[in-house]
Amino acid sequence: MKSAGTETVLVTGASSGIGLELARCFAAEGCRLILVARKGIALEALASELRKAHKIQAQVFTADLAQPDTPNRLLAHLQSAGIKVDVLVNNAGFGAQGRFAELPLGRQLDMLQVNVTALTHLTGLLLPGMIERHRGGLLNVASTAAFQPGPGMAVYYATKAFVLSFTEALAEELAGTDVTATAVCPGPTTTNFGQAAGGKFKPIARKVSMSAASVARLGHRAFRSGRAVAITGVRNKLPAFAVRLTPRSWVRKIARRFNALAD
Repeated sequence: MKSAGTETVLVTGASSGIGLELARCFAAEGCRLILVARKGIALEALASELRKAHKIQAQVFTADLAQPDTPNRLLAHLQSAGIKVDVLVNNAGFGAQGRFAELPLGRQLDMLQVNVTALTHLTGLLLPGMIERHRGGLLNVASTAAFQPGPGMAVYYATKAFVLSFTEALAEELAGTDVTATAVCPGPTTTNFGQAAGGKFKPIARKVSMSAASVARLGHRAFRSGRAVAITGVRNKLPAFAVRLTPRSWVRKIARRFNALAD
């Protein structure tokens, strides 16, 4: 079990859903928090809640990770305040449902910026310091979408495949450094993700959904245990492993139906 309590943890996408619940998990350990998201009012409310409940320090940085300069601005803020980040939680991300050619291209490029580029940028800015100090780690929120292509959400699935592959590679590179990397892979989760994605999903997605709090607890536990990959929930593990044994043409068709993409 890794040390906690004296750590400084930066959480992106902390204003709602899994990011908010992960912030609560780290706050319960007594960690200092840097909360990052676009919604300043929601962040301030969460910071106030966590300060009162756990007597911790919690700072807010309101920013949009779809803006390419946000990671550098965040680093400048941290350096000016003398803050060294021990744990980076890359949770910020969003999806869009529909055919790639019919969705706004700008929205999908923003998705790449948030889900992939900003995650990689923040990791590149903060990971070297963790290695130098021989402490800390990365907790990246991927998805069970990472295990197959996703017709109807093509860019989103591809971004999560990147997050999973990137995290697993880093986990191996970091062996022996006292720094770890974990990818948590939730399946359907009760958050505002579906509404933000602008689509409707098959009823089965709602039936098997886990709560954001449950996903966060499992992801946090996996991170503290030093696991490279954590698929949350038995119902999500079985399909993720079944993909390896199923013809790719079938996998594509199943994902297409799951994402409610009409013919």
